[in-house]
Amino acid sequence: MAELSPQSSADEIVEHLRSIGSEENRLGMLRYGIKIDRALGIPHGIQRQIARKIKRNHERAFKLWASGIMEAQFIASVTADPKRFSAGDARQWASSFDSWDIVDGVSELFVDTDAWKELIGEFAADEREFVRRTAFAMMAWSVVHRKEEPEATFLAFLPIIEAHATDERNFVKKAVNWALRSIGKRSMAMHGAALAVAERLARSTDKTARWNGKNAVKELTDAKTLARIAARNNLTSPISALPR
Repeated sequence: MAELSPQSSADEIVEHLRSIGSEENRLGMLRYGIKIDRALGIPHGIQRQIARKIKRNHERAFKLWASGIMEAQFIASVTADPKRFSAGDARQWASSFDSWDIVDGVSELFVDTDAWKELIGEFAADEREFVRRTAFAMMAWSVVHRKEEPEATFLAFLPIIEAHATDERNFVKKAVNWALRSIGKRSMAMHGAALAVAERLARSTDKTARWNGKNAVKELTDAKTLARIAARNNLTSPISALPR
């Protein structure tokens, strides 16, 4: 088999992926709640290595996605061009999501597109479990990817988080929590707003909202978390930020 390169076709990449798949790894994915029907059992690190080797190719990415193979789809998301990736493309890809790992991987691409904020609102309102998870995974990733984004953008996500904090479906619940904690850790100013939401949820009569709130409060009030936020914001004394 030829060595993969930027000139490799989608078919050649898929053939290579099939050749390195591992049934043992594939079955091991079940322990993490990953759906394996479309998976070959290739670790994420190797998938990223392949993506780096073949480099960006927008047209080929869509052919890889069409294969339906989970690993090929993740590689497609890494090698697609976010500037050419439309909201319609995102809707189409999201409609096939069936496992949390493909959601979280592809959401990194979505937050680099021009339509990312529009998609978050739309996907959060969608009743499909993995489409709704996408909205909150995108919120969490946007904290990392959108470094120049005004804090007001992230603060505007908090009401959406609070509105869906009662969704008891496991993969939505965990993504809502991830988004809330991520926003709270971006800066000290955002920490206070996120912590206020978390504390309100922790007092909720709804079991899922209460879990979301308590879990986020625990991390957002942790001394090590506060120290990291303070260091990121060039503050000298994280102690002053401790909640009273």
